[in-house]
Amino acid sequence: MKRIILAATILLVGLSTAAGADRRAIERAIDPSGLKQGGEVLISRGDKILFHEKYGTAIVAASGKWRWASVTKQVIATLVMQEVAAGRIDLDKPVSAYLPRFRSPNATRVTVRQLLRHQSGLPNPDDTAASPGAIPAYHAPGYSGSRDPLTGYCAGPVKGEPGGAWRYNNCDYIVAGALLEAVTGRSWQRLVRERIAGPHNMPSVGAFPTGRAVAAGMIDGKPDAGYDLKAFGAAAALYGTASDLRKFDRALMRGKLLPATARAEMWDGRPELGSIALGQWVYTVPVKGCPHPARVVERRGQIGGIEVRNLILPEWDVVVIAFSDHAGVDFGEVWQGKGVSHDLLAATICA
Repeated sequence: MKRIILAATILLVGLSTAAGADRRAIERAIDPSGLKQGGEVLISRGDKILFHEKYGTAIVAASGKWRWASVTKQVIATLVMQEVAAGRIDLDKPVSAYLPRFRSPNATRVTVRQLLRHQSGLPNPDDTAASPGAIPAYHAPGYSGSRDPLTGYCAGPVKGEPGGAWRYNNCDYIVAGALLEAVTGRSWQRLVRERIAGPHNMPSVGAFPTGRAVAAGMIDGKPDAGYDLKAFGAAAALYGTASDLRKFDRALMRGKLLPATARAEMWDGRPELGSIALGQWVYTVPVKGCPHPARVVERRGQIGGIEVRNLILPEWDVVVIAFSDHAGVDFGEVWQGKGVSHDLLAATICA
């Protein structure tokens, strides 16, 4: 058994040290994607930046700050797992154990683990859109309902039973933010500042609302105005630079944010559930040109015209981040072996 472990360790070290980057291949991956209309791509291995380019003018005007959109969920899941590691949260206890005022019909039955894995059956704020493609009323200024995570929309009529197939919705993480506050006595925004942004030198990171300039999104050549960005709460309201997102990824990989056991539990992607883990997707797939499959930790996000892909390859110590400020970029799917997300990985680790 010791020989097997040693051989596996040598293989992983070999992969990490052998990984190169083909700048021309990276450029070829970016060219047809539409990112050069307005976007940013950052690729690193270890402490070394292998590629970092910004395209267009909007992001320059915003001092490099982007909506992190649902990458926020990855950060919130990390904060919850810190409480799990400290013994203050049990993933398999019902949410009501920590939020007794949560009025959802599923409150006493859905576990914290199911909440983080989108198996809660809670309502979806996207369903408040008047028509396909319209801004959901929940996320628009002047929403007439209640956004209180314990008694408002997210505590309303459920969409299904807890467990089983996952259904993506922002209410899961809006409630997770309230759970963090109940357990720690601090808002999720303060926890981000105190435990992540401050200690790891991420000065650009903040939460909406803000007076800071943050890149705006475009849809069909027009600004994606009409969002009340603070309404996304712990589900999607963080913003910051690509460089600071990379610092978060590196701190996560290096064990600076979570002990290895807690991180492994958070990164437990279940194939039978589409490889969804807690706050991210984790899967192992072939990558074109690589002799070995790659384990990928993926988090994506979108609000209006802003899209983001945050890809971590732990065994290679590689981070690939791509932002776009306009809708319609062809990011593709890594697991399908095509699209700019896959091709950027291939150019980085298979060169």
